[in-house]
Amino acid sequence: MKVPSPTDGPLLDDAAGRLIRPYTVSGGRTRPTAALDLLSLVMATGTAPQTHLGPEHATALDLCDGPTSVAEISAHLRLPAVVTKVLLSDLVDCGAVTARAPRCNDSLTDRSLLEAVLDGLRRRL
Repeated sequence: MKVPSPTDGPLLDDAAGRLIRPYTVSGGRTRPTAALDLLSLVMATGTAPQTHLGPEHATALDLCDGPTSVAEISAHLRLPAVVTKVLLSDLVDCGAVTARAPRCNDSLTDRSLLEAVLDGLRRRL
């Protein structure tokens, strides 16, 4: 399935590039309402948005078939991460996607493992 790009069509000019500034896409907003970072995983819920959203919202929603990071969606949309976060938070707010923070492993790395890796690297040199 080819995901439509927000840069297809009249929003892109071969000579000038993108005709609409990225912050126009987010309505000038620079702060998302949902807590998202670049590693947050976003996934579609299957619920259709009740409000009219722009083409970038639709493209972002199409990219969320499976768990997808905010960074990956931002790269596909060719938009700054902060703009992508605003778009995704709109989708979270209307129930079209869910987002979860990345899992953090708070346990320290085993020192013996690090020493074994260092020894292996020294042997290769």
